[in-house]
Amino acid sequence: MKKIMITAVLAAAAAAGLVLSGCSKKTGTAGGLTLEKGVLKVGMEIGYPPFEYFDTDGKTPVGFDVQLGKEISKRLGLEMQIVDTAWDGIFAGIDTDKYDCIMSAVTITSERKEKYDFSRPYIGNGQSMVLTKDSKVTAKTPEELGGLKVAYQAETTSDIYMTKLAENGLKFEAEEYDKVLNCFDDLKLGRVDAVVADSLVSVDYVNKPDSPFVMAWKADPTEFFGVCMKKGNTKLAEAVNKALTDMYADGTLVKMSEEIFGSDMVSGAKNQ
Repeated sequence: MKKIMITAVLAAAAAAGLVLSGCSKKTGTAGGLTLEKGVLKVGMEIGYPPFEYFDTDGKTPVGFDVQLGKEISKRLGLEMQIVDTAWDGIFAGIDTDKYDCIMSAVTITSERKEKYDFSRPYIGNGQSMVLTKDSKVTAKTPEELGGLKVAYQAETTSDIYMTKLAENGLKFEAEEYDKVLNCFDDLKLGRVDAVVADSLVSVDYVNKPDSPFVMAWKADPTEFFGVCMKKGNTKLAEAVNKALTDMYADGTLVKMSEEIFGSDMVSGAKNQ
């Protein structure tokens, strides 16, 4: 994120225990918990509601992962510093020590686990298909979207899902977007026929008052989100896992889920 915020905004954010940054000085403390003493730098793509997005003021990050990051940082005795990063470069930021971890609706996959360490899962997710309420599309599943314009966010598990369908012979017009909110914007405007996205994201759009959307299909949870960290950063991984375990035990995670999703969306990931 470009540093365009005035000092007063930074001061207010710091007072709230949250700092936005595009880059900051690294101390790289050898053997320490984090790159900078006293600070947990969190890579996050702020444009993926309800997990991370800007509030109505256009400046304040809110969402499930933002709350999660604040709570984990608090339990670790650290200040959270968000580094707003485009999704297509978010993993590279871990490789180059731009931040300590990623909390940005990151699905734990076997391929990613080969390169990075992950915390225990904190929420479960499946794919979903969203249409407008007045849509003439008759498809009941993504497999029936042949010949239609299908929107999804690039470099996500939705992208992987639709790519596999294409490899298996489904012919559709792929519309890839940098941010998931643009998918829903264009669906509302009639520029695409359907959106394929995480069900945890879709439910937020569908459940809004006067929403023009309907969830036409939802898969059972087969994906689980976790905190992504650099390979071998065992101290941080252990600390984050203890914080998550405690948050499961004392009900903090369930409370966060009920506040944001309207129901318990986390307990299904507890024993994964």
